[in-house]
Amino acid sequence: MKTVKVGIAGAAGYTGCELIRLLAMHPHAEISWLMTGKTNEGRRLHEVFPHLRGVPDRVFQALEPASAQGVDLVFLATPHGVAVSIVPEFLEAGCRVIDVSADYRLKDPKLYEEWYEKKHTAPELLKEAVYGLTELHRSALPGARIVANPGCYPTASQLGFLPLVENGLIDTDHLVADCKSGVSGAGRGANVDFLFSEVADSMKAYGVAGHRHLPEISQGLALAAGKPVGLTFVPHLTPMIRGIHATLYGKLIKDADLQLLYESRYQAEPFVDVMPAGSHPETRSVRSTNTCRIAVHRPQDGDTVVILSVIDNLVKGAAGQAVQNMNIMFGLDETAGIGRPGLLP
Repeated sequence: MKTVKVGIAGAAGYTGCELIRLLAMHPHAEISWLMTGKTNEGRRLHEVFPHLRGVPDRVFQALEPASAQGVDLVFLATPHGVAVSIVPEFLEAGCRVIDVSADYRLKDPKLYEEWYEKKHTAPELLKEAVYGLTELHRSALPGARIVANPGCYPTASQLGFLPLVENGLIDTDHLVADCKSGVSGAGRGANVDFLFSEVADSMKAYGVAGHRHLPEISQGLALAAGKPVGLTFVPHLTPMIRGIHATLYGKLIKDADLQLLYESRYQAEPFVDVMPAGSHPETRSVRSTNTCRIAVHRPQDGDTVVILSVIDNLVKGAAGQAVQNMNIMFGLDETAGIGRPGLLP
């Protein structure tokens, strides 16, 4: 079977680190180079990530698309606003691209400019980019040159809502996503707000007036519903390293066996685990895995439905889903390199 030669740009961040860890164990992938910013340029892999000592050694290179000759696929784990300008150069070099940033997720360049405060310099590629929520767009992945890997909150929220929205069972004008994230979702850069002494023993909401993932979630659910949706999205920062817990609310407008609905929708999905009725999935149960665990509830048998959806924000919410997309793009076993159980404690 073909070995996929990959490069990772933005390799010194948390998502880059997870990509290295997962791809180092992948039976059909070979890491050809690692690119980073000036801070880590010239350093060896184990100097930046001591836990990866023993992984095939690489030196972090400067971010230079011309170095991509001979590489089959480039993962862009770069800050928002970087991929938008360099994706065309990687495509020109003959590489396929999975962008783990937000630069190719929103189909409307005006929305991107509004929420990310940057001009989109390659709007013609937005139509071509496949939104890589694997469970929704699997059939479009094999021929894709550009895959826009979803964000962590959007992955947990969309997978939780999709069965209800696709079947027209809830009022899509009044959806609520109440989501909590571990601190690693903020990235590896230094920021006072994310110091241990700032986040420990506390929890807070942020971005209530508007968060960058709001238009991404709305875009995906609108596609599934066939019409615009109304969504209230409130993210929270919690004192844990990894994990997303999405508590999702909707009002039922049709009756259905919700447990059967979810089990049927995801029965063939290797990375969505619909739990038994009455379950309460925990973020620790998916730590280091590419699994999304979902439980659906109907409190007091009323018309409110509550969906609980948990993922590891760095794996199913980022690097793991990117590898899942790579596997499908290159005709590999979808679970290759990412099918392992989680860690406990």
